[in-house]
Amino acid sequence: MTSEPVSPAEPGAAPDLVELAKIVARQRAELDRLRDQAATSAVVERAKGAVMALTGCPADAAGEHLLQRAKAARRTLLEECWITLGTLAPMAPIAARPGRAAEGDGNGTPGSAADAPAETTAPDDIAAALARLGQALVRVMTPQDLARCLLEHLAADLAADAVMIYARRPDGGLELTGHAGIDDKLAAQWSQVPPLSGMAALDALRSGEPRWLEDFAADAERYLLIGDPPERWRSRAWLPVVVADSAEVCIGVLRGRAEPFTPRDRAHLRGVTGLCAGRLRAFDAPAERPADAATDAVQALFEALPVAAMLLTPLRAASGAAEDFRVEAATAQVGDLLGRTGEEPAGRRLLEFRPALVAEPLWRGCLHVLATGQRYEGEPFAHEEVVAGVAELFTYTAQVAPLGDALVVSWIRHGSSDRQEQRLADIQRLGNLGWANWNLATREASWSTQVFTIVGRDSARGPVPLDEMPELALPEDTPALTRAVNELGQEGRAFDVPFRIKTSGGIRHLRLVAEAVSDRHGTPVEVHGFVQDMTARRRAELALVESERAILTQHDVLQAERTLASLLQHALLPLANRPVHLAGLRVEVAYLPAQAGVHVGGDWFSAIELPDGDALLVVGDVAGHGVDAVATMAQLRFTAKGMVITGSSLTGALARLNTLLLHSRDSHTTATMVLARYSPRQRRLVWAQAGHPPLLMLRDGEARYLSRPRGMLLGATGTPVYEEAECRLEPGDRLILFTDGLVEHPPESIDRGLERLAEAVAAPPNDGPRSLGPLLTRMLPEVRRDDVCVVDVRVPEVRER
Repeated sequence: MTSEPVSPAEPGAAPDLVELAKIVARQRAELDRLRDQAATSAVVERAKGAVMALTGCPADAAGEHLLQRAKAARRTLLEECWITLGTLAPMAPIAARPGRAAEGDGNGTPGSAADAPAETTAPDDIAAALARLGQALVRVMTPQDLARCLLEHLAADLAADAVMIYARRPDGGLELTGHAGIDDKLAAQWSQVPPLSGMAALDALRSGEPRWLEDFAADAERYLLIGDPPERWRSRAWLPVVVADSAEVCIGVLRGRAEPFTPRDRAHLRGVTGLCAGRLRAFDAPAERPADAATDAVQALFEALPVAAMLLTPLRAASGAAEDFRVEAATAQVGDLLGRTGEEPAGRRLLEFRPALVAEPLWRGCLHVLATGQRYEGEPFAHEEVVAGVAELFTYTAQVAPLGDALVVSWIRHGSSDRQEQRLADIQRLGNLGWANWNLATREASWSTQVFTIVGRDSARGPVPLDEMPELALPEDTPALTRAVNELGQEGRAFDVPFRIKTSGGIRHLRLVAEAVSDRHGTPVEVHGFVQDMTARRRAELALVESERAILTQHDVLQAERTLASLLQHALLPLANRPVHLAGLRVEVAYLPAQAGVHVGGDWFSAIELPDGDALLVVGDVAGHGVDAVATMAQLRFTAKGMVITGSSLTGALARLNTLLLHSRDSHTTATMVLARYSPRQRRLVWAQAGHPPLLMLRDGEARYLSRPRGMLLGATGTPVYEEAECRLEPGDRLILFTDGLVEHPPESIDRGLERLAEAVAAPPNDGPRSLGPLLTRMLPEVRRDDVCVVDVRVPEVRER
């Protein structure tokens, strides 16, 4: 193993982490090569010894025998050694890897051709994958290492998400000896499994055959499935590992995707268990780690670095993309900075050590450096540390540097001066301002970086002297800024002056605030101040002024429209100031406009006596407000009266009014309406309606709504159906016709409003002759959002003579 001298750093100087990391990486690579070579030799020698013990042949013959078997089965020598170690006496025939033809030497040695079934040749990708696994197994020293190794191997080839290794206990239960891809809480929950039925792993061990769980719904009924929740893994495979002709270990492969294991997948997994048999048996022997001392020395060297740092090597998927990193070396502080205080990250996968890292900027930075070779520096972040028993916050910055195909990640802790500079930079950025200093004697100037950004000036050109600052302003703003600068230089008078400049991005509104520092004679010698970009604020102010102007204009338009609509309505819909008597009925009406918007809508009423002595009562409501609604209201009101007066039936009048709306200027206008005709001789009321609320009748102190005859909203369809209903009025009856503004007050439902109206009308009378006032007060909210029109009809009591 070679090494390189490292020049000592000067006192107080930070070491060159990249150079140190290069040395560490070279040493580590050499150590890995030596370790793998020694471990591989140990496995081969062990397998040769096994063959020698079984056949009595010398070492050279045993080695040649292993080579021949490996060649015949198209395996690597190391794979053949693992399989041989996993099938020691009592001997079982060693079949070729699933999907390959096995050949032996015909002497009854392990896996002879006479015992092995003939099978077809395996695909090259499975052969290559198992060859890689055989080489990786030489570094596996514990069942926990084996689980991590298998997950790394199977994640890319079979989309495995987790691996669990169970060993059978003497009582027949299971003990979890290794796991990867599951959290510690779930591992602790399933660390001991009693010898109960309903466990797929136990079932596989008892039968000696794999259990393929590919139908989650059916498997959940048959087995107790591991997982929190169990739906986390939709397909699973439990494979018994045959060691010395018995299965005492079961390997579980858990996948999140719900799909069956293909024949290729099954052949691959059977090959994996064949290799693992030898590795699991070798756990009983002392582990050979000839390079451990040197490895510990490398880790000690890395931990001696004065900053938190770690060395990462990428773990790539089959596509070549990096899916994780292995932590090759790390300083003692790394675990704390990654949120795993007290844990050792070296030798582990980075995302296994800290899964949440995948959503953090540092992970994206590592991928960016690996892809581009460019260094990465993250944003400063706060980290709490305990110093002398007291928790303190420190600011760190993470940096990532490339090192060949590896990465060096380091965390730099900033001192108090660094934190002050960072805070000042944050203030300038958030306030969109920057500081500036001018020496009046030397005409030297210094600006912060933010000032160059604000004025759109290249920092390579340097700052602008104070007396030249007015030249940056637009011509109309130059005199005021020039006067302020002169007064500051001559009299020391501070100023706060707004001005505008022209940049490539357009006109900017700036603010320059400055004050002078004088010598002992009172002469200004230095100026310090700041420049602030006020463009966004100025644009907001202008937008606000424009909005206020538009609001005022709109208000004037609405006011004029409201005045016009109100005049039209009063002209078209005169209100009586007292009850009127029609055909023996006492009729009182009320109209209240909305208290929002134009205030005038399309509600209307008619109460007239017809030429034949009958009374016509009408209430209607045109959708919308304003002049258009008033115009439509007038059209319907006068047309309805004219048609009924000239002999049209109620339903005929509604049908013609519907046609009138459909062919009006605004064909989308709709309206609701009630037409009622009262004959005093029979005291018979005939009425029809078009999508309007029903009539409310009060009789003998009980209020009820009359059943509505069929009738479609006016203007809704060209083929409406209208029907009439009739009832006989009795002396003392009271009839209420109204528009929906009386009962509809969101968020209250209209059904609740109808109930309240019935309750109010049925309440004991205490209102005197003008009955509508208290009723309206009780029914309406303080602010009305819709027009209200009410016609109150009473049949006088019969007086006894």
